[in-house]
Amino acid sequence: MGIAADLGYVVPRANAFQRAVQRFGSTAAGARLFAHTLPAMDRAVGRLSKGRTTVPQLLAGLPVLVLTTTGRRSGQPRDAHLIGIPVGDTLALLGTNFGQARTPAWVFNLEADPRATVTHHHTSVEVVTRPATPAEREQVMESSRQVYGGYLKYQERITGRELRIFLLTER
Repeated sequence: MGIAADLGYVVPRANAFQRAVQRFGSTAAGARLFAHTLPAMDRAVGRLSKGRTTVPQLLAGLPVLVLTTTGRRSGQPRDAHLIGIPVGDTLALLGTNFGQARTPAWVFNLEADPRATVTHHHTSVEVVTRPATPAEREQVMESSRQVYGGYLKYQERITGRELRIFLLTER
């Protein structure tokens, strides 16, 4: 078994509405909108549903996992809601930050301490992360198009920084 199987992490086929939301989310305007509104909306939906669903799952048909890292400065647990990319028997995480110029904070946290916890639907797995090799990066990006085509568009818009990609292994 692998991490995706251990978590019950499955990428369902999106319906027509969800595909339309995904197309909008991959545009510069959609990505900017979701980057600023999604965290708060997702917290509210998570509280109301008692963690059973998320905004990306409802609107875009995308399964979300919670990555808990240790803050590199604070030493406190930090949660990030991310879409995992199944690759073989593991998952990959892409530091796209919706295609914005800034690298997401969770990336720096993992670079400082690669140990983390991933949670999906109340199932948690302790993991260690590592940067993807060049060949793995290519495989992850190819696999990402089956999950969410927006990742390829985000990568095109990212300038001035390297897109970080991490692979998870169970601790």
